[in-house]
Amino acid sequence: VQFVESGGGSVQPGGFLSLSCAASTIIVSLLDMAWYRQAPGKQREAVAMITYGTYGDNTNYADSVKGRFTISRDAAKNTVYLQMNNLEPEDTAVYFCNLYPNYRDSWWGQGTQVTVSS
Repeated sequence: VQFVESGGGSVQPGGFLSLSCAASTIIVSLLDMAWYRQAPGKQREAVAMITYGTYGDNTNYADSVKGRFTISRDAAKNTVYLQMNNLEPEDTAVYFCNLYPNYRDSWWGQGTQVTVSS
């Protein structure tokens, strides 16, 4: 299994980006997933989580992105999304997706670079 992330780019502060995470051989709509990011010199951190619930998905966010980022997924496309609004320079990082909380080391993709600068 490997995730393929896309949608990153360079934007100015206050801008927005939409990231996608496609998966093969697993059904992401049935799994607890997260978007992670790793900034230069920092540890990888989970910023947006989506977990399977009996009555629908549950979402949670790191305090640093709450109110600005939205995680979602499309079962038909087997894809997890991250909508990022009002981006800040501190959001600059490589973004990845993986299982949550017990990510699989061998499943990390290449990630997608997000750069926020003026």
